Amino acid sequence: MNANDSMFRANAAHSTALDDTQARPDDRHLAIQRVGIRSLRHPVRVANVDGDAQATVATFAMYVGLPDHVKGTHMSRFAQMLAEGLDVITPASFLALSRAMQTRLEAQSSYLEMRFPYFRRKRAPVSGYESLLDADVAFIVESKENQGEKLIIEVVAPVTSLCPCSKKISDYGAHNQRSHITIRAEAADSLTIDALIEIAEQQASSELYSVLKRVDEKFVTERAYDNPKFVEDLVRDIALACSAHEQIGDYMVASENFESIHNHSAYAELYGRGRLMSS
Repeated sequence: MNANDSMFRANAAHSTALDDTQARPDDRHLAIQRVGIRSLRHPVRVANVDGDAQATVATFAMYVGLPDHVKGTHMSRFAQMLAEGLDVITPASFLALSRAMQTRLEAQSSYLEMRFPYFRRKRAPVSGYESLLDADVAFIVESKENQGEKLIIEVVAPVTSLCPCSKKISDYGAHNQRSHITIRAEAADSLTIDALIEIAEQQASSELYSVLKRVDEKFVTERAYDNPKFVEDLVRDIALACSAHEQIGDYMVASENFESIHNHSAYAELYGRGRLMSS
């Protein structure tokens, strides 16, 4: 055995005996509701509505609750779970990941969040030209001791809105704007990202598309003109669709309209409950 081998074995033996400081008792007796890591970016594959896997990059927040008698949590275990590899992410597999995290960290409560851009292939309404349009999506699972777990799916979908007042008072034309619709819904694990985005798009003055030919632009402009909506109309109509949905429980709907004739946004937010039965 050479000197390097001896040194390596000595260091290895020493490392096995290192003191686990964070596992020591804590005499301040203050429980911590959330402790862990956040802003960790990691490549993932997310299932789309067709069952295919879409590659994207997600930003994770991973927390557990810490009992009042324990000094610290095992921070390395959070990132280690991601480094060991993830299956294709679906709402159901994300729930399973949350449960595995809670077990691995030996915790009674946990919070797992993953935010990522999600792309949908859309066909222009007249020309049929295909392109990709992105939306911001989040999966969240929160598990509380003696209260069970809750899956949240959040989408921020871009749409077009056209002002009914502007249309009514103008001799010709009406001002319109791009709007961001946020739907944050307690979800069954069978609810898809696409279903929430489609709710937002169907209730807007018009959908958005990445690529429009002239015939498409004419169609979209006229569709918005024939379907004017205030920011209040948007959240109410979307709320009605969410309330009727069997895979949605408690929800929040918000719309931010980036006004084209003001240097500020119009905003509305509404809370309600869908038909999903809480466990």
